[in-house]
Amino acid sequence: MPKEYVNPKSLFPSVQHGFSQVVVARGGKMVFISGQTAWDTRKKIIGGDNLLEQARQAMRNVQAAIEAAGGTLKDIVSLRIYIVNYQVEKANALRNALNEFFSSAKPPASTWIGVSALAVPEFLIEIEATAVSN
Repeated sequence: MPKEYVNPKSLFPSVQHGFSQVVVARGGKMVFISGQTAWDTRKKIIGGDNLLEQARQAMRNVQAAIEAAGGTLKDIVSLRIYIVNYQVEKANALRNALNEFFSSAKPPASTWIGVSALAVPEFLIEIEATAVSN
């Protein structure tokens, strides 16, 4: 599905931070992926208290979800990322995890949201995704 990645000069340059300001998608099938966490298929938390490792597992789960819907990570146009007790020092770990899964030239739009807690006390991160595919 063709997508247009728009990073207007009237907004700060965001791609270096791992997200596009705007992604425009036309037509196709929309896929809404529930928040994915660091649980594996047996509900074991992968990564312990390491945000980078939990983010990687959450992204592997996002990837599995989009593939189950017949798409790929390239179809994801937007992420909502919930991070427990977010502080700026945590940005590099999250950015590194996202860069392992998305093109650094055409990353999805994203919003990072600091929260006090998630559904399970050991969760450090939860990632929702929206995709548009053929």
